[in-house]
Amino acid sequence: MKAVILANGEFPSHPKPLNELLNAPLLVCCDGAIDRLENLAITPNALVGDLDSVKEHLKRKYESILYYDPDQNTNDLTKAVKWCLNHRIKNIVIVGATGKREDHTLGNIGLLCNYARMGVNVTMLTDTGMLLPLLASSRIDSYAGQQVSIFSPNNQTVIYTKNLKYPIVNQTLPELWMGTLNESLGDWFELTFSPGPVIIYKKY
Repeated sequence: MKAVILANGEFPSHPKPLNELLNAPLLVCCDGAIDRLENLAITPNALVGDLDSVKEHLKRKYESILYYDPDQNTNDLTKAVKWCLNHRIKNIVIVGATGKREDHTLGNIGLLCNYARMGVNVTMLTDTGMLLPLLASSRIDSYAGQQVSIFSPNNQTVIYTKNLKYPIVNQTLPELWMGTLNESLGDWFELTFSPGPVIIYKKY
């Protein structure tokens, strides 16, 4: 089964993340985002977090699906991912995880590699594109002209690309901007790298 996690960033407006949210086979809501679902009359399957952002009347209303996790060493998005893993769900789409605050946005994107290491097949959808963590060299579906950026959390990672407009040939990307604003030349592009991980951004 696939789960969609709604985080407490900007509520999605682009049709792609919005459709994932509205058609989720299983919807997990981080606690601070429940107000938006309430306004749309959407009931999630689980409401997860430290519950500090949930109004008392909503705690009562959703009592049967509340999952309280007081751990202050992690954020509510990670708690929602762990809830999914505890229910044997490893295919996860995250929406609403960017916007509002840049520090939260960067933190949530950075966590994608951690989720991949936990065995999760995870994609983050924003209002402009998608973010994918890669732990191993991969060929990625694309289309000619698609805007692509590559981020390397480990600045020792050596990267080689195929089928991108601006090739990366056995280079490291020690600064965030270095792999940005590239472009696919066809219906795929390929990354060979070691060690990992890397994070790919693809514009819709």
